[in-house]
Amino acid sequence: MPSLISFLALPLLAALTAPVAAQTWTSCNPLNTTDCPTNTALSTNHTYDFIASSAGDTWNTTAGILKYGASGAQFTINTRGDAPTIQSKFYLFFGELEVWMKAATGNGVVSSIVLQSDDLDEVDWELLGGNATHVQSNYFGKGNITSYDRAVWHPIVDPQVEFHNYTTRWTKEQIEWFIDGASIRVLKYEDANGGRNFPQTPMNVRLGIWAAGDKDNNNYTVEWAGGETDYDDGPYTMYVQSARVTDFSSGSEYSYGDMTGSWESIRIKPGNSTVEKGLNAPPPMTASQRWNKLSPGAKIGVGAAVGVSAVVLIVLAAVYCVRARKAGRKEKALADAAFESEAREMTVYRQRMAKGGFAVSSREI
Repeated sequence: MPSLISFLALPLLAALTAPVAAQTWTSCNPLNTTDCPTNTALSTNHTYDFIASSAGDTWNTTAGILKYGASGAQFTINTRGDAPTIQSKFYLFFGELEVWMKAATGNGVVSSIVLQSDDLDEVDWELLGGNATHVQSNYFGKGNITSYDRAVWHPIVDPQVEFHNYTTRWTKEQIEWFIDGASIRVLKYEDANGGRNFPQTPMNVRLGIWAAGDKDNNNYTVEWAGGETDYDDGPYTMYVQSARVTDFSSGSEYSYGDMTGSWESIRIKPGNSTVEKGLNAPPPMTASQRWNKLSPGAKIGVGAAVGVSAVVLIVLAAVYCVRARKAGRKEKALADAAFESEAREMTVYRQRMAKGGFAVSSREI
């Protein structure tokens, strides 16, 4: 028979673990198989400006639909079941993530910034729509949810009204969380269950919003989220202006050398990342730039071709004008002939009228 302490601990365990289980997953866990696909490396740093453009082809929309506007990417819960989320196609093997975000309002609505690996290492920011004074930082190692002392609440001012900078800096020695440039938490490797629960394998980026307060969730999850979500009071929107992502490692891809899940087991394949190539590819050249890159001989050739084209156009225009003038003269001659014929007929008519040539005789009456 379970002890009273164990019985009382179950609700607390559910409350702290259910929210995480609702928003994280892995399609292939390298701790269980050696057949998982490799992880495409970012291998550079890049700032995604969601005000200027969409997420682009280096992200997947894993749930819902995003809109973009003057405040950036919009993650909106309109109706029950909505949970718009994007996930990067690239991975970081230690690095830094900086997100400018305004959290959504609404009891039970969670705005989240997540780093997560295929073997369920994880580093989180979670902001509750009904909490205007604190945000939560959290972490997990290999999906281990047997302890429930990892989450920490940090004071903040109006996260649902103002944009704030949420930064995570992750190395093999420690994880550090920042709000608006100020360090608010440091987790050392050895302090995470002697390193066993320290996130240390390549992670992708996930940004999204979900209703932890949905009535179908268990009571502990709803309570953690601040209460049941009232969808009639929505919509609820989380805004992301930008995300700056930095990979501290370099290579084309990352893979697991064994099933231990340690950072030492990660293999880095040399070469240039396909994501890095795409991000750093130069923009299409303007006409002026293409002209400036031509050699003097090529410019002469282009100039000659343009000159010949101009001469051809002039000749064609002249031929057209000559033909048009000839056609015009012909039309004028025809018109003049018709006018002269009508004039002669009018003259004859007038002469006959003057002689009474059209008088009616009494015999015809």
